[in-house]
Amino acid sequence: MIVPVGDRVLIKPLAEADRERKLPSGIILPETVSKEKTDRGVIVAVGEGRISEDGKKIPMRVKAGQTVLFQWGDKFEVKGEEFFLVTENNILAIIK
Repeated sequence: MIVPVGDRVLIKPLAEADRERKLPSGIILPETVSKEKTDRGVIVAVGEGRISEDGKKIPMRVKAGQTVLFQWGDKFEVKGEEFFLVTENNILAIIK
């Protein structure tokens, strides 16, 4: 089991077949979106949140189960499954 720390988020990328080029809102995602280090996936786990400079915990805005558009994550495999570990700032949008 992988448990993210701080403001990190564990994401399982969607298979190419599960990706829609058009979002329910009508926004069409161009081919270049997926080729420029952005991806879509489902959040598996989230960290406890970031600690501010004055020592206060800033809670996460995302939660497990949400489908998101993200970029710039550390890619790795566990038991043949691919995952990304990203900071919350690298989540660009929640896809509804």
